[in-house]
Amino acid sequence: MRETRNKKFVKKIPKSTAVISILAIAIIILTPACKNEEDIVLPYEQKNVIPGIEVFLKSHLDLVKGKRVGLITNPTGVDSNLKSAIGLFHDNQEINLVALYGPEHGVRGNAQAGEYVSFYIDDKYNIPVFSLYGQSRKPEAGMLKNIDEYMRSFDTVSAGKVLETSMVESADVLIFDIQDVGTRIYTYIATMAYCMQTCAENDVDFIVLDRPNPINGKDLEGPLLEYPEYSSFVGLFPIPVRHGMTAGELAEYFNAKFLEKKVNLKVIPMQGWERKMWYDETSLPWVIPSPNMPTLDTAIVYPGQVFLEGTNISEGRGTTKPFEIFGAPWIDGHKLEKKLNELSLEGIKFREAWFSPVFSKYKGEVCGGAQIHVTDREKYRSFETSLYIIKTVMNMYPSHFKFHDEYFDKIMGTSKVRQAIEKGSDVKDIIKSYRQELDNFSELRRPYLLY
Repeated sequence: MRETRNKKFVKKIPKSTAVISILAIAIIILTPACKNEEDIVLPYEQKNVIPGIEVFLKSHLDLVKGKRVGLITNPTGVDSNLKSAIGLFHDNQEINLVALYGPEHGVRGNAQAGEYVSFYIDDKYNIPVFSLYGQSRKPEAGMLKNIDEYMRSFDTVSAGKVLETSMVESADVLIFDIQDVGTRIYTYIATMAYCMQTCAENDVDFIVLDRPNPINGKDLEGPLLEYPEYSSFVGLFPIPVRHGMTAGELAEYFNAKFLEKKVNLKVIPMQGWERKMWYDETSLPWVIPSPNMPTLDTAIVYPGQVFLEGTNISEGRGTTKPFEIFGAPWIDGHKLEKKLNELSLEGIKFREAWFSPVFSKYKGEVCGGAQIHVTDREKYRSFETSLYIIKTVMNMYPSHFKFHDEYFDKIMGTSKVRQAIEKGSDVKDIIKSYRQELDNFSELRRPYLLY
């Protein structure tokens, strides 16, 4: 009887309505109580940042009116809707785009580290593309058989990387629009500086369309490069390893402090960017700056992990996690992970890792090592962490570990750090040794900060 009475009074509920009702109830039950909308916190709050290219196209086309324009760019040269600067310039009736200039990895970003990039005519836009990485230097026979050795020899010299006069004869103004990663060793800022020098010598205007420093503009790490003794393509001027500046700010600093002849420079600042911001706190999409810089996570560890290039430890090139993963065939990943985690470094955990690089160091060999997992990027210090990694591996495997002395010192900008590690100095003492340099640089850069 009870079942019969219930059937009389209960209306049949459509299945779709029932599902929606159940989901709504579940959301109410599982959602924590919030007093107001401000209580709901996303992992990283995003703010609207307008890159220099959009500011330029909207408000500063007068700078190129009646002029022949050359564009220095790569795949990162896009607006907030991922439209390429090349296409935006080419299709704009007020811009006379006459040439493209590509840094390391090329305009299309398809060349590996150290790979020679030649001159060609772009098949889509029918304009010349000049390489700023190898253009004036004939590629050596078989140089790609050992990309790491070639990279170590070629990256430290200027040959083939300086913008030649013949490359700017048809241009009245060069525009730089490339995303940097905030580390001195990354070669795009050296390319920018070389281009500024050549433009100054040939009375060609230079414009920088500014973009964020993806690992924020406040934190500084590592020693200043000893200038001019250690000046090279992987570090031209005396700035720290992690410099906390944007490309536009660096251009202003280089022009004021280091260019013998000043270039007619104009920086187009971003709108909405703040120094404390990490890239994922901007509204801008991430475009890989180079083949081995796939994510922001890579950029965060890079200021320290790049120094593994100057050792016989694989920095993870040839894996899906370059610079986050590291190791060698003679390393026991389990033992290394244990030793590193015992250091209790702030903002980081290490995980045992085994990998076989598909290119670069130890290609096809099984390597033991670890992966870096950053748990608090505000506390994590990549440079200090990587010194601990190098020192730990050296102590664990003294008969295997080796520095590539000349290259390590070039990218470090000094021989003092390597010598201190070899003498057994404590990492904390090494960090203290250049603390005053960083404080001085923090003051030196102040007049050139745009944000």
